[in-house]
Amino acid sequence: PAGPTALGYRELGPSSYKTQGVVWRRPTELCSCPQFIASGATRTDICQGALGKAQAQKILARVVPKDQSFQDKYAGIFHFQFWQYGEWVDVVVDDRLPTKNGELLFVHSAEGSEFWSALLEKAYAKLNGSYESLSGGTTTEGFEDFTGGIAEWYELQKAPPNLFRIIQKALQKGSLLGCSIDITSAAETEAVTSQKLVKGHAYSVTGAEEVNFRGTMQKLIRIRNPWGEVEWTGKWNDNCPNWSGIDPEVRERLTRRHEDGEFWMAFNDFLRHYSRLEICNLTPDTLASDRYKKWSLLKLDGNWRRGSTAGGCRNYPNTFWTNPQYLIKLEEEDEDPDDPEGGCTFLIGLIQKHRRKQRKMGEDMHTIGFAIYEFSGQTNIHLSKNFFLTNKAREKSNTFINLREVLNRFKLPAGEYIIVPSTFEPNKNGDFCLRVFSEKNADSTYVLTVKNLFFSFPQDAEISAFELRNILNKIMAKRQDIKSDGFSIETCKIMVDLLDNDGSGKLGLKEFHTLWTKIQKYQKIYREIDVDRSGTMNSYEMRRALETAGFKLNCRLHQIIVARFADEDLIIDFDNFVRCLIRLETLFSDSHIHLCLSSLCYHRNV
Repeated sequence: PAGPTALGYRELGPSSYKTQGVVWRRPTELCSCPQFIASGATRTDICQGALGKAQAQKILARVVPKDQSFQDKYAGIFHFQFWQYGEWVDVVVDDRLPTKNGELLFVHSAEGSEFWSALLEKAYAKLNGSYESLSGGTTTEGFEDFTGGIAEWYELQKAPPNLFRIIQKALQKGSLLGCSIDITSAAETEAVTSQKLVKGHAYSVTGAEEVNFRGTMQKLIRIRNPWGEVEWTGKWNDNCPNWSGIDPEVRERLTRRHEDGEFWMAFNDFLRHYSRLEICNLTPDTLASDRYKKWSLLKLDGNWRRGSTAGGCRNYPNTFWTNPQYLIKLEEEDEDPDDPEGGCTFLIGLIQKHRRKQRKMGEDMHTIGFAIYEFSGQTNIHLSKNFFLTNKAREKSNTFINLREVLNRFKLPAGEYIIVPSTFEPNKNGDFCLRVFSEKNADSTYVLTVKNLFFSFPQDAEISAFELRNILNKIMAKRQDIKSDGFSIETCKIMVDLLDNDGSGKLGLKEFHTLWTKIQKYQKIYREIDVDRSGTMNSYEMRRALETAGFKLNCRLHQIIVARFADEDLIIDFDNFVRCLIRLETLFSDSHIHLCLSSLCYHRNV
């Protein structure tokens, strides 16, 4: 509601002097002819760079939906969309805005009659709990919430040696690139340097090229000042004589598309004069055009829970291993002929969820980070304490920090790696989203902890068939590569019956561990045999799957299995696949094998 709690809880709380005299008014009460978006407004300047106007308009139209106005069908209500941890959320607000002495208290347009930005800010404040919850945010947070991308940033005084190549690749992928010059005091805001660069001002990076200048290769970068007019006057500016020292065709190609406010400069000058570069890498669904080389994206959700999966960082070896573990498979190296080393480039972003909303309850950001371990072997086992005591992390986040997101870029040989996200200290409850952007395809698996699965449902330390079905179906719902309607109660009763050693009709932890190991093995076989990635298995693939699982059966038995476990389209779903293998493993382990096979034949029509 439009009231004190919407403003804040401490500095903007009800008793703060900053909020005294605040009146909530509609735009129709502030000016005679309010506009949602004024004609000719340059709202796309905040993201228009290498993408150009069409793509920039598309990105902004998702956040600020069109066809909203104060004239046609006006009802005092507006809506906006923001990316939140893997999905787009629609936020609806009324148009009452906080004012003081007749002026908008927060964001406002230069024209005074345009209100999309003020209403957008209100919707963003609602999403985060209050206006005060927005304080202390970073540009990268805004980049991500407004595009759904993943944002990285570089301090240019400590730029990595391959930054120019990173910029070139980012432009090829349609990423949004921004740069700025730090200010040391408020008086320096928008101050213009002797070479016409504006401090504290947001620039776009729109190009990066290497040119042959009088026999030597020169790195150039193109910058755009969204305000136009004020342009760089140093080397490689529009009128610089250096342009006469390069091939005329190259000069024409690089300079013919100049917009007002766009200029080239030497990359070394860029590093010297600018303070920070931010790159927002967009998701494949955002970039419709085939002209861009798109990232491959993996998104994994998880949580830390006190006493079970909140193990803290590597400083706490007794509990670190209990953190969630994610296996990623980097299967293809980059296609980069300019890089002699090879390897797979990928970004990892670890975001903690919903922490801003909890500020009013006295909570704040956890200190978070992650470590990456090289791994080969059985992929269905949660790595134990001993593994982490005897293996050093191959890579890790640069630091553990109390920001919403920790993000780093890596390059590693193709192979299998375990990512372990954690809070710095153990026993900190929280939810997170882990994203992996890779240049080429990558695959992932959540390495589930058997104890966490087992103790997530039952109260009596044993699992019934019904509880087993709930656990397994919760896991299968997260698998995108295996189509399944879930496990039936019939299959779960069979699994409990076959593994119930003490006759209780339920599974204890040891029995459940045996079952879970088998199911992980079956998932791996099912996925490997499914070469067309349909998520299902036909009767012919079933034969190969059984052989992979170690069963050499004659044609008669294969006919029986197909008749028993396939549907009318000869498709075996994962539920029936598991039921079949559980029966076969149990039967083949029996010394009276012929009797057991007869039993299988007998049950074919049950």
